Amino acid sequence: MVASALRRGAHAYVYLVSKASHISRGHQHQAWGSRPAAAEYAAQRAAGSVVELLGTSYPQDDYSNLTRKVLTRVGRNLHNQQHHPLWLIKERVKEHFYKQYVGRFGTPLFSVYDSLSPVVTTWQNFDSLLIPADHPSRKKGDNYYLNRTHMLRAHTSAHQWDLLHAGLDAFLVVGDVYRRDQIDSQHYPIFHQLEAVRLFSKHELFAGIKDGENLQLFEQSSRSAHKQETHTMEAVKFVEFDLKQTLTRLVAHLFGDGLEIRWVDCYFPFTHPSFEMEINFHGEWLEVLGCGVMEQQLVNSAGGQDRIGWAFGLGLERLAMILYNIPDIRLFWSEDERFLKQFRVSNMNQKVKFQPLSKYPPMINDISFWLPSENYAENDFYDLVRTIGGDLVEKVDLIDKFEHPKTHKTSHCYRITYRHMERTLSQREVRHIHQALQEAVVQRLGVEGRF
Repeated sequence: MVASALRRGAHAYVYLVSKASHISRGHQHQAWGSRPAAAEYAAQRAAGSVVELLGTSYPQDDYSNLTRKVLTRVGRNLHNQQHHPLWLIKERVKEHFYKQYVGRFGTPLFSVYDSLSPVVTTWQNFDSLLIPADHPSRKKGDNYYLNRTHMLRAHTSAHQWDLLHAGLDAFLVVGDVYRRDQIDSQHYPIFHQLEAVRLFSKHELFAGIKDGENLQLFEQSSRSAHKQETHTMEAVKFVEFDLKQTLTRLVAHLFGDGLEIRWVDCYFPFTHPSFEMEINFHGEWLEVLGCGVMEQQLVNSAGGQDRIGWAFGLGLERLAMILYNIPDIRLFWSEDERFLKQFRVSNMNQKVKFQPLSKYPPMINDISFWLPSENYAENDFYDLVRTIGGDLVEKVDLIDKFEHPKTHKTSHCYRITYRHMERTLSQREVRHIHQALQEAVVQRLGVEGRF
């Protein structure tokens, strides 16, 4: 559950069947861009084609838009690779919850699920979370669909309803999530989230409160900025207090005591009231997570009619980049020992400050084209750049828009920064990649090149 999750053709495609669960390490390394060419596309739909993913075959249709680049990442599970920086963050959060929140029999109150399949139904990803059918977060341009009914999860919240329906009332979910997005040092089509949910019965919420037996969880009233129509104000305030106290303790565990925190009101379809937590880190206010009181309609539909609860979600990459001073999100996929060895620590809570690798020189090329009259989506272009250039592409900036005064056609000019994380690129390599991109953008997106 992350805020950014909710703010935001005409050509026949050939779909290559890819077994992403059985990628060899050598093939994974090619994602750095050592073999960029149009043939490396993950093919999109062709009549009767399927994509095979994690041992299951999925028929393709007009919604299928997975790229080979993304398919090669499915199953890597960086958050479960020991001593990876994302693993360190996950384990530190787990350790904190295991120690701080203990059940009646001395066992951890929160159960942890960090190996759930990233393939979910569109119902799990959207409908179960009360996301309206016309909500922009469902757009094909923002998500990776296997077909109209199955997709790669856009958030770990996709598992909320199932776990609640199974009778769980306190759990953490950790996993890789997938979104089509811009290209820069902070964005990558695959990243990792950690989600937490806790439900309370009337007795649990009001235990130890004077006259708590006279307080109620539910009432029928009107919805306001501060509460849902089915919740009493007392119940909401106690849940909100517990949520904020839980998160304040968590960030103190991760960042140290004395951290300045502020709460910003926001909107999610599956919580109300909802908040973003910001921390003042080294003099800069940074948003680190989203949270809120769970929508009672969601809780009720999963079988928790007598309970009220909270949920929060955070991005592991974002926390790791802040905590360890990692400057580029692509580094999390690096197999460079100079990067990985810095996180092989004997104590997961010891401080680690990333020592930058030598920064190799960038190579910058521009690409300009006239847009087609319809069906152009910027995320399609970014996906194409990632497919052709892989992780050699550091960032892409739209530097110029121009509308022809007579034809009213629109031209875009993008500046592409190429930089290898582990060596210096040659002009020949970049020229080969850029020419392949120029060819592909015409063939795949129907633009008119201005090369």
